[in-house]
Amino acid sequence: MPKLRTHRASAKRFRVTKTGKIMRPHAQKS
Repeated sequence: MPKLRTHRASAKRFRVTKTGKIMRPHAQKS
């Protein structure tokens, strides 16, 4: 899995924690 940067667009779609982890809904699978 490639490293994902915290973009404003991504922030709206995904939930980014303070640790820098990205929490995505289970419905969304990449």
